[in-house]
Order: sequence, then C-alpha cells, then structure tokens
Amino acid sequence: MAKRVGVMTSGGDAPGMNAAVRAVVRAGINQGAEIFAIYEGYQGMIDGGDRIKPMKWEDVGGILHRGGTIIGTARAQAFRTREGRRVAVRNLLAHGIDSLVVIGGDGSLTGADLLHREWPEHVSELYQAGEISADVAERHGFISLAGIVGSIDNDMYGTDMTIGADTALHRITSAVDALTSTAASHQRAFVVEVMGRNCGYLAVMSAIATGAEWVLIPESPPATDDWESKMVQVLRDGLAMGRRDNIVIVAEGAQDRYGKPIPVTHVRQVLEERLGEDVRITVLGHVQRGGSPSAYDRVLSTIMGVEAVDVVLSAGPDDEPVLIGIQNNKIIRQPLMYCVAKTREINESIQTLNFDRAMELRGGGYQEAFRILRTMVRAMPHAPQEGKRRLRIAILNAGGAAPGMNAAVRTAVRLSVDKGHIPLGVMRGFRGLINNQIQEMGWYSVNGWAPLGGSVLGTSRKVPDVSELYTVARTLEENKVDALLIIGGFAGYRAAAILQRERRNFPSFNIPIFCIPATIDNNLPCAEFSIGADTALNNITEAVDKIKQSAVASNRVFVVEVMGKYCGYLALMSAISTGAERVYMHEEGIRLADLQQDIVQLRESFAAGKRLGLMIRNEEANPRYTTDFLAAVFAEEGGDLFDVRVSVLGHLQQGGDPLPFDRILAARMLARAVEFIDEQCRSIQFDPPAVGIGHVSGELRLTPLHEVMRMADEVWHRPRDQWWMRLRPVARMMAHLSPSETMPKAHVSPPHLEDGVVSSAMRSRFPPQIGED
Repeated sequence: MAKRVGVMTSGGDAPGMNAAVRAVVRAGINQGAEIFAIYEGYQGMIDGGDRIKPMKWEDVGGILHRGGTIIGTARAQAFRTREGRRVAVRNLLAHGIDSLVVIGGDGSLTGADLLHREWPEHVSELYQAGEISADVAERHGFISLAGIVGSIDNDMYGTDMTIGADTALHRITSAVDALTSTAASHQRAFVVEVMGRNCGYLAVMSAIATGAEWVLIPESPPATDDWESKMVQVLRDGLAMGRRDNIVIVAEGAQDRYGKPIPVTHVRQVLEERLGEDVRITVLGHVQRGGSPSAYDRVLSTIMGVEAVDVVLSAGPDDEPVLIGIQNNKIIRQPLMYCVAKTREINESIQTLNFDRAMELRGGGYQEAFRILRTMVRAMPHAPQEGKRRLRIAILNAGGAAPGMNAAVRTAVRLSVDKGHIPLGVMRGFRGLINNQIQEMGWYSVNGWAPLGGSVLGTSRKVPDVSELYTVARTLEENKVDALLIIGGFAGYRAAAILQRERRNFPSFNIPIFCIPATIDNNLPCAEFSIGADTALNNITEAVDKIKQSAVASNRVFVVEVMGKYCGYLALMSAISTGAERVYMHEEGIRLADLQQDIVQLRESFAAGKRLGLMIRNEEANPRYTTDFLAAVFAEEGGDLFDVRVSVLGHLQQGGDPLPFDRILAARMLARAVEFIDEQCRSIQFDPPAVGIGHVSGELRLTPLHEVMRMADEVWHRPRDQWWMRLRPVARMMAHLSPSETMPKAHVSPPHLEDGVVSSAMRSRFPPQIGED
C-alpha cells in the first residue's frame, strides 16, 4: 500500500511556501507516495473532512510564482489542547496519513513535535474507544515528521536561510532605494521600520545592501546610554560632507541595552529635535511578507521540499522529527526540537540582556555582516595610524558588466580608507592600466554606489598582450601601486594569471593580486557564487513569469534563450525557479533523440489539455540546434495543437540595479580582501600572493591563482566541477511524470544559500520529462 503523506503550511505565510508544497507533492508522487494537502494549517487538521484533500500532479501547476500559500494557514487554539490533537490524529488516520511535512515557524514546528510524541497514545486511545480498527492502529503506530522553516525573519537556529527571507530582503531593499532618491531630493531623513521581532537579520542585511546610515537591532543594542547623541553626530557629519539624505533602519524589536524598546517614533523625535531635519517614518509592514517569491526562495523551497519527502518516506518508528535546513551551502537534517530550543535560547538571551550570547548563537556569518556594517555606516573613516605604511591599492573591473560591481568597489574603497590606505580607481579595466587612467578615491567618492547597476569605473574584456605588459608595468610603477584588486570575470582572471607569470620580467608585478568573481554567468572556479549572478537569475525569472502569463491564454510553447556562454548555471537554475519543462545546456548538448522525445511529450500533453509549454535554452547549448531551429521544429510538429514563440532575453539579464544578495556578497568578499591586504601583505617581501576569493561551502576562501586556473576548463570557460549540475535530477523530478512512468529515487542534498543555493544529488540516467509547470 502506498505511503500517505500530509503537507501543511502553518503560522505566518512566507514567499516560497507554494514552491515547497509543489515540491512535496511532486517528489512524493515521483516516489510512489500519495500526498494530501491539509488546508488552513492545524485548524484544517482538526476540522478534517474536505480540509484534507488528496493532491494530484497538476494540482500544483502554476503556483511557483505565487506568494502566500494556496493551501492556507490559520491559528488553531484547539490544537493547543490534548483533546484537539486527539481529534487531529483521528482525522489524519481517517485518510491513512502517518507522515507529515510541516512548513512554518518555531511555534508550528513545536506543535508538530508534540503531535509526534503523543501519537502512540492517541492511537491507543482511539482504538480503545472504538474509533479506529485494530488494523489501522497496527499499521499506523507512529508518525514520521519533517519540518521546513517558513519565516521572513530568518530567525531559526539550524539553518542559514529560511523560506521567504530573501524575498523580504528584496522588498525592503527596493523600498529603501526608492526612499533614498526622494530623501536626497528634499534633504530629508527617513526612519524605516522593518520586521524582525527578535532577529535583526533583515535590518542588518538591508542596511548593508542600501548603504543606510544607521541601524538598530535587538541582538546588539547601542553600547552607550546616550546612543542618540552618537547617532545624531554621525548623521550630522555626513551632511557636512555633502550627503543629502539620511536613512535609519530600525528592526521592530530594537531595544536599548537595558531592554527598553526603541520605537521609530522616538528615533524621529530625536532627529527632528537635534538634527533639525524634516524626518519621515516609513513602516514597511506586511509588504515585506507578500508578493511573488525570489528565484532564491523558489529554488531553496524546492530543494527542501524534495529532501523533506525523502525524510518522511524513509523514517522508522525510532527516528526523531528533523528540521530541513541549509548550512554552508548544503542541505542538512538536524533534530527538530534541538533547533527550536536553540532558537528560544536566542530569544531568552535577548530578553535577559545577554546580547553577547545572542550574537554568538546567530552564527559567524551574521556577526561578520554586522562588523562590516559598523564600518560602512561611519560618516568619516578612522584617521590613519601614525607610523603605519599607507598602501596604494588599485581597484579595477574586468570582463562584462555585472550587477554588484559598484557595491564591491564601494566596499573596497571605504574599508581601505578606514584602515589608512589609499584606494586608486582604474577606469575601463585593463585598458585603464594600459592608458594610465587611474585616480585616487576617497570615502565620499563612492557615496550612493551600492544600489547602482553597471560599472561606474567602467570595464572591458581587454586582456593585455605581450607587447602591452611593459606599459602596464610602467603604470603600476608611476602610480606606486602596492596591491591590485580585480573585480570581474574570466578576462580578469586570465589577465591576473599573466601578470603573475611575468613577475620575473616585470618587478612591478610583484604585488598582491586579488581576483574577486563578478560575472552573471557564474562560471568561475573556486567560487560557488559570482557577484551579479543572483540579479541575472531573478531578471530571467521575472521575465519568464510574464512570458508565461501571456502564453497561458492560448496553447503556446515558448523557447526562451538565456545567457551563460558555455556555462549552464543560469539555464538550469532558471528552469527550476520558473518551472520549465525542459532545459538545454552546453554541458549536456542536444541530441536529435532528445528533441524527438520532447516533441512526443509536448504533443501528448497539449492533446490532454495543456495550455503552456516552457523550454529554456542556454545561448551556446548547441551550434546547430539553435533557438530558432528548435522553435521551427516544435512549430512544425505541433501542428494545430500549439504554436511556438521565441524570446531571447539578451542584455536585460545583465542590466538593472543589483539585488541584495549580490550587494551583500560583494561587501563580504571585498571586506575579506582588504582585511587580508591590511593584516598580511604589508609584511610580505618576496612572494606576494596572487589569489582568487570565493564563497565555497558557506565560507570565504582564498585559493592560489594557479590552482584556480587549474580547476577551470579553459576551452569552455567554466569550472571543471560545476556544483549546479548536481541539481539536474531536481529539475527532472519536478517535470511531468504520467502514471505509467517511473523514475529511480533521487536523493537530493542542495548547496547555495546563506546568501546563496544547493549541493549534492544523484544524477538520473533517464531523459528529461515534459509536462506542467
């Protein structure tokens, strides 16, 4: 008999919950289980009847892009009682459900754990009361349970990211960017309240992403009693230096070091009275919670949903409930109540004013972000230390423009100046080194750069040839450059490798060289995420969402071409985030047999009532089977069943303001580079480093440049080991499977996500399937 699994959403809604529900339904059906949706959370479990419904494959089609939760959520006071939980067990057993995936916050997960612990007692009592048969009691002696955290606050211990947090950060960043322009126009201050009752994650990260001037959070209140004077002085100094706007971000749970709440009204009053500015309050409220989920939240929810199904279908009577989380870019399983207990310990630490313990439990990434923020919000840098050598650090962009490059330069400039060094801006990449286009930069020369797309310094794909190396060397000598920061893609890395190789011939190349990955293609080795890739992925996702809305009104197949050159990252990840039926990548190639099968499945699907088909093709998937060719073949074979349209997204993927993930990643990477230069490079005499900096397994790593290049496929300009290809089975699993088709069980353990997406999975040998979104 097939295993029956219930899935429910509970507590506050979070963008991405629908993607998780979709993944549970489709992964469960894929593995032969029957999936039931429990509508309205625990209240639906108690009500029973039509609040518990079986789900078919097509029931979760077209919900990836929708905010909130289609199966509803509600508070259930009755579930807090033992009798209420007994009724819930009876209703679950009436449908043969003894496995449960709960998507919600710590309160919802605590309730699920209580249900798990009481389950055998309730089953015994129901049998003794004659409400269930002996056979039912015997077959359902325990319930398997997996929890997925859905919370925009990102406040759960045991996972670096929770479903909805990335989307909420998008909402805040977009709002503050808009407020900044109107604030500058009127020389006005804005006090912005963001969510986060006991967690300052949204406040801290949005302050880094937007370049806010001050932030107040629950875990680390101001260290002095008269913190208001310090805040006013910082803002006043900024105005004196020419800044026209002031943005103060306040977490809703902000308090002083004695536990007294700091409301936004108090902050406004202080600024009005002491700064003499026109001050406005903006409380973002539930706009942070609503709307379509980001690409990150869609992918994360999908991967977690697949993992949750694997947990409940393999659990035994002695297995404890687990929390599905993501740490160090890998999906993990941890004891559910251990994580809940630790989360409550953080809250208790804040309430008892043990702020050091609260920050410790938040984790190293949160602490690092807060340290960076404390420097970036300064109105003026620290004065140079007497006797300390002031390094001249050249900063340039190389390769194609990537959203987030300006945020990276801003961080590099400000942190360099704060440590007493002299940053030099190189215009137009290596062309600027060849043409000696270099200028000194200061603290306020990068004011307002964080939200800007493109590259203010300018960039190019120029790699100096042998005849130009002498000119580059002269430029470095004339400007007395002590270190070089290259923010860019493969062209920048190749140029850096040339400089390192030619050090014997050109002494001025014997300086520390740091390569920071910035390319929408996300194709650089030793870096799971490149600056700009997240923005490009979201640009694709938003465009495809609109394409799907236009196409669903008629029977239509869209073939969408995305960038990436020979790297399939954008193609595969956008296929997962948009629910594409098929993705064509250079890594796999395109075979005629694949196209034949795709055509057969498209025809069968549209004949059965399907109205939309979505195929995503990497721009270099195959030199002969082009996007236009695929569209022509599908159109010819589709006949009267469907028509076909092509959409080449082009440079809209590369443009636009950087999203918060890219801004924050840029800040973290450049902070690490400047810190390394400051602490170590001043003492290096003979073997200055040439390294690549990358986010790998949740931490920033420095890899020798020769090792980075060794791990690159020089022909196809991509890493030899592409972690995202391990997600290929997930894309296949989420595609259509007819009742007669079977696939091998795919165990998925993702990588990204503190700031980023997913890790290991078993690669399926079966061909991709075609079907509903």
